[in-house]
Amino acid sequence: MRRIEGSAHIAPPFTRPVVTVGNFDGIHVGHRAILDIVVERARAQRGDAVVFTFDPHPRRFLQPESGPGLITTLEQKLELLEEAGVDAVVVEPFTAEFARTSPESFIRDVLHGRIGPMEVYVGYDFHFGRDRTGSMRMLTEIGPKLGFSVTIISEVTVGGQDVNSTRVRELLARARPEEVAAFLGRPYAVRGTVVEGDRRGRTLGFPTANLAPDEASQVLPVAGVYAGRLRFLDDGSPARGEALPSVANVGTRPTFGDAERMLIESHLLDFEGDVYGRRVEFVFEHHLRPERKFENVERLRGQISADVAEGRLRLEAS
Repeated sequence: MRRIEGSAHIAPPFTRPVVTVGNFDGIHVGHRAILDIVVERARAQRGDAVVFTFDPHPRRFLQPESGPGLITTLEQKLELLEEAGVDAVVVEPFTAEFARTSPESFIRDVLHGRIGPMEVYVGYDFHFGRDRTGSMRMLTEIGPKLGFSVTIISEVTVGGQDVNSTRVRELLARARPEEVAAFLGRPYAVRGTVVEGDRRGRTLGFPTANLAPDEASQVLPVAGVYAGRLRFLDDGSPARGEALPSVANVGTRPTFGDAERMLIESHLLDFEGDVYGRRVEFVFEHHLRPERKFENVERLRGQISADVAEGRLRLEAS
């Protein structure tokens, strides 16, 4: 898959490009429905399946204090797009200058002038251009005049609910990883590096791999204890791609009251070894309980033991 840093750097030109445009944060099943059509249409006419997306997320650039947390990092997004069969991704740097692009200029100069699509497919809630003033009607009117068709893809539902990134964030905030997985088509995962902590888990009898997320802006599920898998992303032992069963605490360690920010502390089941410095992702499969403060260390140790036992059963059954 080709990755192109900005539409001004497309060279060589695409072959009969079939294009979709959007943020694609999460690559949920609604996004996959669009991507499947784009890839199918590109294959049918021996052209390129092209995704035009942005980095950083426009709302996070324009509203850094209130913009949405990311469901996928750019690295995750690109991997998922490649898995979907996309041939090329144009990652447009979202800058103050680009934010001022009018809807008409985006259609004529960027989409048509630089990418030259034969067909364009976008989601039902697609908006574009300065202040998101570009409408579906504008795109469907101007596109054919420039030589490309425009198709609007309707919403996708799961369990009677519309699938969108906002809903995924809400489910993460309500500790619903199973429902999140249904919306995404895969379990939710946070990537980062294993860093050395205070080794308190080891003194409790449950050593942990402490994950420092790659992106501070990525959404963490609400504080609590989760069962899942720790998957290794780089070479070493365990091997790249190996996923080990794990129980993780997401939170601020209220029993000790010494964490200034949210942490992911993952206890690997039936594993002993040094994984400091490894790039990993924790895959959230089941929510076991909310995070809470315990009266003393012994009560905490007993609860962790129960969490590990329940996590093992839940993972073996899934």
